[in-house]
Amino acid sequence: MSRNRAVLLAGLGSLGLLIGALLFQYVGDMAPCKMCYWQRYPHVGAIVIAGIILITGIGVFAVLGLLSALITAGIGGFHAGVEQGWWEGPQSCTSASIDNLSTEELLAQIMSAPMVRCDEIPWQMFGLSMAGWNMVVSICLAVLWTIAIKQQRA
Repeated sequence: MSRNRAVLLAGLGSLGLLIGALLFQYVGDMAPCKMCYWQRYPHVGAIVIAGIILITGIGVFAVLGLLSALITAGIGGFHAGVEQGWWEGPQSCTSASIDNLSTEELLAQIMSAPMVRCDEIPWQMFGLSMAGWNMVVSICLAVLWTIAIKQQRA
């Protein structure tokens, strides 16, 4: 596979994931949580990087594309773990325990809770949430970026 083809596929993959996320948000009426937004930013970067490489032919930027794919895969994996309850997420997008809380403390926690929680799964397919799918597909995109880097050296 040529460098440009790998870059094009990786960029289109990020674009597809980003469009999918926006469709879930605006057509499926599933508001994203804070970590959902965090996963989108590296995809935007990867799309821009792919465009720069394809327009200028400067393939050294493929390393930044690889980094973007790995970062969003990492965030997606972390987010999927939070959704599954394997570990706690950021306090700003999950709920603390309500054990032994007074009525006033419980009300305060409810009032300060985020609108969309990061520790709930709004949609899943084959046992993977959107965050989990982002991780899996982003790892595949990282492979494409790696191919682009290797083709640059060849």
